[in-house]
Formats: sequence, C-alpha cells, structure tokens
Amino acid sequence: MDTGDALPGLSGLVDPELPASTYALEPDVVAPLLARLVTTQSAGEHRALAPFTGAPLVSVPLSSADDVAAAVRRAREAQTAWADVPVRERTRVLLRFARAVLDRQSDVLDLLQLEGGKARTHAFEEVAYASQLARHYAVAGPGYLAPRRVRGMIPVLTGASVHLRPVGVVGVIAPWNYPLAMVVSEALPALVAGNAVVIKPDPQTTLTALWTAELLEACGLPADLLLVVAGGAETGTALVDVVDHVAFTGSTATGRAVAARAGQRLIGATLELGGKNAMYVAADADVDAAAAGALRACFANAGQLCVSIERLVVHEAVADAFVERFVDGARALRLGGALDYTVDVGSLISADQLARVSAHVDDALARGARALSGAVHRADVGPFFYAPTVLDDVPDGARCVREETFGPVVAIRRVRSDDEAVALMNDSEYGLSASVWSRDARRARAIAGRLRAGTVNVNDGYMAAFGSVAAPMGGFGASGLGRRHGREIVEALSEPQTIVTQRLSLDRLHARGGETTAAALTAGMRALRALRLP
Repeated sequence: MDTGDALPGLSGLVDPELPASTYALEPDVVAPLLARLVTTQSAGEHRALAPFTGAPLVSVPLSSADDVAAAVRRAREAQTAWADVPVRERTRVLLRFARAVLDRQSDVLDLLQLEGGKARTHAFEEVAYASQLARHYAVAGPGYLAPRRVRGMIPVLTGASVHLRPVGVVGVIAPWNYPLAMVVSEALPALVAGNAVVIKPDPQTTLTALWTAELLEACGLPADLLLVVAGGAETGTALVDVVDHVAFTGSTATGRAVAARAGQRLIGATLELGGKNAMYVAADADVDAAAAGALRACFANAGQLCVSIERLVVHEAVADAFVERFVDGARALRLGGALDYTVDVGSLISADQLARVSAHVDDALARGARALSGAVHRADVGPFFYAPTVLDDVPDGARCVREETFGPVVAIRRVRSDDEAVALMNDSEYGLSASVWSRDARRARAIAGRLRAGTVNVNDGYMAAFGSVAAPMGGFGASGLGRRHGREIVEALSEPQTIVTQRLSLDRLHARGGETTAAALTAGMRALRALRLP
C-alpha cells in the first residue's frame, strides 16, 4: 500500500493568515480528525489551549461512559477477525507505519508542538521513536509470538508447548508530555499480538492520538481496531471498567487508583509512573561530555519527561569543573515557540504545571538553596515558559528533593565516593531511570548494578535506554508495574496457554496400583536427577 495517496497531508495545519506570533489550527484539517472520536457529544467538551500563547487551540468533544463502552464493543468485534490474521500479515501494517510516520513528519511535528508546546527537536524524538518501535515489532514480533517448546513431565513421552493468545481489547491511557510516543509504545505491541486498542489520550493532546489512528488505518490497519475516546479521569475510569488490560502512563497517585480498579476486575495492568531520576558524574568522568549529556537529560521537553534527570550527583573531584560547564550551558539554552529547529527548550504545558515548577523552586530558595541559573518565569517568551534552572545547596527538606517536579529544574549534590553516590541515588521511593558517567565502563556498570532503577544509562542521560526498544523499560517501587518495550510488553498483552500432549497414557500404570505407580515415578525422578534434567 502506498501511504502517499492514502492519507491527505496536513500542510494547512497552521493558518497562514495569522501573524507569525500566533498559532491556530485550520478547521478543515481538524474536523476530519475530530470526526474519528467515539463520542455522541453528550459529555461536554474540553477547550485545549496553545501552550506557546495561552490562546484557545481546539475544542474537543468528550466521550461519556456509554461512548467508551460502545468503543470497546466495536473494538472487540474487530479484534475477533484480527486475531485470526497471521502475525506476519499484521506486521506489514507496522512496516508501512514505520515509513509513513517519517514521510509525514512535518505535519505531526507541527501538531506535537502546537498541542504540547515542545521544541521541535524534542518533537522529532517522538517521530524517530515511533518509526523505530514500529519497525522493531514488525521484525521481532513473529519471534516474540512464536510457540515455544518446554520440557514436559516425562521426557520423550510428554510434549509441552506454550502459546501466546491475545487478551482482547487493550485500554491505553496516555499522557500529554509525549503523546505520539506513549500512544504507540503500548498500541503497536498490542496490535502485533492480535489485540484491539482503545486509547484515551490526555484532553490536551487528543489530536495527536487521532492523527496516529488515521495514519495506522491508512497503512492498512482494519477499521475499529484502534479507536480513540476523549476525556479526563472519569473517561479513564470507564475505560478500565470494560477493557481486558490497561496500560497507563502518568502520576503515581493515579496509577495506584488504576491498579486497584484493575485488580478488582482481575485484569492485567502495566503502569509507568513517576520518577525522581538521578545522574552520577564519577571522579573519572569526561566532564565536557557529562555536562552536555546532562543538559539534554535535564531540560528535554522542558523537563516534562518521565525519565528526565532531576538530581545531579557529582563527585567532588570534578564538581567545580562540571558545574561551571553545566551552568554555562543551561544559561545559553534558547527558549521559544518557533515551529522549526531554532530553539532548544519549549514551554511548559499549562498554568498548573508552571505553578508546580515555580512552587518547587520558590520552596527550595526559601529554605536556603542557591539558584545558579534560571529560577524565573519567562513571561516575556510566553505564558508558561520557565527558564532552565540549576539549584545548589538544596536542603533535604525541600519539596524538589523528594517530589517529582516535572519541569526544567535540577538540584546538584556533591559526594566523596561512589558508595555515597549510590546511597544518595537510591534514597527515593521512585526507581524509574538513572544515569552513570565514567571513563571506565566496567566501573560504571558495577555502579549501575547497585542502583534501584528499572533502566540505567551509562555515559548517556536517557535516550540510549529509551531508544533500545528491544530491552524492557519500567520502574521499581513507586515508579510502576510491568515493562514496556521488548518481548516483555508483548507477553504482558497476551495470555499464555500451555498445550501438553501425552504420548503414552499413564492410566495403564495407575491401573496396576498405587505402590507400583509410586515406585515407577520414584525411579523416573531419580533418573532425571542423575541426568541433571530440569
């Protein structure tokens, strides 16, 4: 299928009649996307604002609980036929999508910036991730889903195999910060496993989810296999109540509620939740490389990233040199809302997020912390912009020490040893991601192995682990349950079924009496032990 003709381009996304400083969506482009929503328009609407300007962006009709139930019914009906499609045919859709998302990137980059307020370079990270992930599951999916033979009860006489069956309909509750990446990260492995998907994006970023659904259908995905509902917490609750598995990305508090509700229904839940991620710069680290890596890890998407670094732990031997380079770099970052690659850091998403970031910084300063850069609301750039902020001498009681800030704010702590660094990095209820910098890779990996974090990057801030889509990614502790990426998410979105074939009936042996049976089985188990068979 040639997706070049299957999906109209969005070249008219931004109204050319408006001044360059104003951002608006063309109604002729938005209306077909909104028409894909499963809604009777009886639940009101959400008015999304453009983060760059604070002006109205789009009004999204919300989905009621009945609408959600209807979406799941449609998806369930479509899934029955999809489960019978050979996996290699399913993967062809993903291969087309991997190419199409790159071909259509200019349109979705604009959309990601307009809805999310991010710099274009961080929007592109989502595009590249979506394409890479699609290609991975297209190539690796058949292997992940292939039946595997395991040893049966009696070697030779008992044959056992494990098969992965789709769970049915997977509900995806996706956040606003990476609306393309977090939709496909759950949806694509679910689809390749034979499931249908119903997505509830954050109301602020509904259009990106709808664009993704439209592109997948243009790439050959059958109708109703991926549907989108719109709304907030109530819509999410309604979704959890009717799907067969829920994948949630968001705050720990909400994740606990989702897990509890899923547990009541005895359905699976994969949860990526909060983090208070730390990066350690060891005494032998390449200071220039570490400072450059920290800039990206701390301030990508204005710090609104689950795996963003919010704590810098620096060995005192290199602390002065590192801090000087890092602070200079933070001060030089360019803020703005241009729909091109001329800026480094975009806007926070909303007034609420700005208030949270400001409160964390103000609290730290009031307790005696020093701001080495930033610590100011950049209203001159836009309503929700906040300058990249580096804090030093932050006392333990400050909110930003324990709580996730989710903004362009990082606190620096100096340590005297690797042991002290490990203890400090592990001193958190969260355990999502971490980073270790050292010229000695073996030393760095040893330190990484002592950290309570689901992923640890060595000599990288976050992208190396996030982009390694064949490897599982998730958190310890309050950072979540389950994993995305790799074989693990495919297995989580499947039901394992064991099929055992007995080539010689044991009933004849049992007919000879219990004593004879016990003696024969005892001899057999001793033989297995002697042969060291599992």
